[in-house]
Amino acid sequence: MNPSSSLPPHPVHLRLLGQFRLESDRGPVEVCGNAQRLLAFVGLRRRAGRSVVAESLWPDATEAHARASLRTALWKLARDDHALIRCAPGTIAIADEVSVDAQALSDSVRDALYGTGPLDDDRSLLALVNRGDLLPDWDDDWVVLEREWLRRLRLHALDTLSERLTRQGLPALALEAALANIRIEPLRESAHRAVVSAHLAEGNLNEALRHYHAFQHLLRAELGVEPSVRFTRMIPQAQR
Repeated sequence: MNPSSSLPPHPVHLRLLGQFRLESDRGPVEVCGNAQRLLAFVGLRRRAGRSVVAESLWPDATEAHARASLRTALWKLARDDHALIRCAPGTIAIADEVSVDAQALSDSVRDALYGTGPLDDDRSLLALVNRGDLLPDWDDDWVVLEREWLRRLRLHALDTLSERLTRQGLPALALEAALANIRIEPLRESAHRAVVSAHLAEGNLNEALRHYHAFQHLLRAELGVEPSVRFTRMIPQAQR
């Protein structure tokens, strides 16, 4: 019996936020071509039907060709020392030992959206802001849809996170979350309201006014509209 067979498998990290990367504790793992796309597709879902995988990754191919391409990609991954994929009749799953950063981001987003406990450190915030877009250089239809879904979910989470941090007396972290939101979507009014709210919570009326007027000019220049009444009412009447 091979003594190494009783050892636990090495953890592997699949990075999909930013450039595709596959890493283990022993260093980068080389994966090329369709094997990358297969890992990314299954990694985002943890498990998928074979027919769904084949049709999504090779949408312009015939069914027979798509299934053959899938078998080839699976064979390439099977040659790797790491057990990355688990195959069962009709389904393909990512191995339990493979962590996926996009999935971790989704978990952080759900914590920010639905969590109710105090945020006494910035771990939840950093999990949201210190990440890139999902595979920004890939233009496959399924990637574009997943990228936009994750982006929108992240925006809503940053809105919620900023509001919660302000309520919990952490305006500096609330401001960081709001500014991260603006970097993603510069014309998002809810993010700009959060910035003003954080400044007001710190007693920085001048900073709040400066940001409100900067957003007002941006809206006029880009869209020819004014900030909402809700936003305007955040500013004291005497300073409008």
